[in-house]
Amino acid sequence: MTHRFPIKEIALQAGLSTATVDRALNARAHVSAQTRRRIADALAELEAQESQLDARGRRLFVDVVIEAPERFTRMIRAVTAHVLPTLGPAVLRPRYSMRDVMDEAETLAILDRIARRGSRGVLVKLRDSGPIRDALAGLGARGIPVVAIFTDIAAPARLAFAGPENARAGDTAAWLVARMLHGTGAVLVSQCQPSFLGEEARRRAFLNGLARLRPELSCVEAVGGTMTGLSIEEAVTQVARAEPAIRAVYSIGGCNVAVLDALERGGIRPDLYIAHDLDEENRRLLAQNWIDIVLHHDIAEDLRAAFLHLLAYHRLVPPLPELAPSEAQILTPANLPPANRPAGA
Repeated sequence: MTHRFPIKEIALQAGLSTATVDRALNARAHVSAQTRRRIADALAELEAQESQLDARGRRLFVDVVIEAPERFTRMIRAVTAHVLPTLGPAVLRPRYSMRDVMDEAETLAILDRIARRGSRGVLVKLRDSGPIRDALAGLGARGIPVVAIFTDIAAPARLAFAGPENARAGDTAAWLVARMLHGTGAVLVSQCQPSFLGEEARRRAFLNGLARLRPELSCVEAVGGTMTGLSIEEAVTQVARAEPAIRAVYSIGGCNVAVLDALERGGIRPDLYIAHDLDEENRRLLAQNWIDIVLHHDIAEDLRAAFLHLLAYHRLVPPLPELAPSEAQILTPANLPPANRPAGA
């Protein structure tokens, strides 16, 4: 690997020892493919951060640990690069651990590694489980603040939450379906990962809201066990066979190509399709009228708030007031933002 950064800097960015980085850079033996990928990612992150590192101020390594599809994590990287230069007085240097699917054992291993090597803060989008909450609380006990982003983690495992008002987003989706869908029929509610608190908050609010506003509409649910799309595709296929009168879809957690493919195989083209977040996939589907509405929140503001929480914890900025969760924006093909602007920025 060619590079222009000191080995110590690369090691800090990758969270590895200098000896391991030296072996990898010089193509020596006993370096795993995963380690080589971590070093390659660290070099890419250092290059992306170079303009910010020219700024004066204290430099803090922070970790970003996210379970989400690659299309979403690419958006996170782009928006983070847009947000970080606007913060001060410190220079924040993010180290990313992001996977499409991150099971509990892998998540705990990453959090343990962060605890052992140290960090000035961690942003997480993770499943809410007892062992993960315990590991995050353990980071806090070591003086490593944790901020949950986009989907919450039950307190007291985290310092703060920076993300959307998920329950109100579910309410909004229910109101839109109630007003826009005429007659009777079924509404499909698709959910990729119930152990994300944000998805579950959207689901409960939508079901309660639609039952209140349009009790004559029935709801059928398809629940996947991962964020990859394959299992949600199977779940939607089974539901479509049992309920061919699906007229609308509320997609809580993404995987919309998979959902649409499964419905199309069942001969179903819904009259109304509501999804979340303007990632690359949803932008294309919205522009091509495969989906009708995207409930999108300002990811840049959420990330900015999350990083400011970390800076406030270290007393580098004044304490933050109680921040309200961000509200959903209703996007349609008619008001789609320009593609050359980072989503949420």
